[in-house]
Amino acid sequence: MKNVVILISGRGSNMQSIVNAEIPNARIAAVLSNNPDAAGLAWAVERGIATAALNHKDFADRAAFDREMMRLIDGFAPDLVVLAGFMRILTPEFCAHYEGRCINIHPSLLPAFTGLHTHRRAIEEGCRVAGCTIHFVTAELDNGPIIAQGVVPILDGDTEEALAARVLSVEHVLFPQAVADFVSGSLHIEGKRVVKTAAADESQRVLA
Repeated sequence: MKNVVILISGRGSNMQSIVNAEIPNARIAAVLSNNPDAAGLAWAVERGIATAALNHKDFADRAAFDREMMRLIDGFAPDLVVLAGFMRILTPEFCAHYEGRCINIHPSLLPAFTGLHTHRRAIEEGCRVAGCTIHFVTAELDNGPIIAQGVVPILDGDTEEALAARVLSVEHVLFPQAVADFVSGSLHIEGKRVVKTAAADESQRVLA
């Protein structure tokens, strides 16, 4: 059984998709947040999952917050740390501490559109497709080895909100699968490429 700690900042819809997937050999050890008012915490409590919050505003700097968050995470002996809408830029110390066992979901087809406002930027640039990327976390923002990507079309007249909703539906499929692949031990990093030892189900890799 692998312990999974999930970090959120808001309602945690991706966290919910992972919990609801009931992944074999995965134990959701805790759901943690930098936002004491995150709606996802109450959802987790209702399901008997341990929760805690550290308000980043209570710390002098990013490094101090990350050190305390690491202490909190490590109390749950995680095999995997999942960033599911955790809206914090992490320090190199944090990234190094969880190297190879921390994954994030980003709402673009990396390496395009790192950072914020990804859907708006994709529409403004005239892209024909958009999507999401699940990747291992490194000190370089949104640049870790890619585990999976999901693709959706950008339709004529699309709004940022409509595109975001379409991408989110794909996220809810891909993220639990990525966690399951990690827990099963089938993911291996070779340079910047993630190799899956079991036969890949391509229908779960590219969705349009």
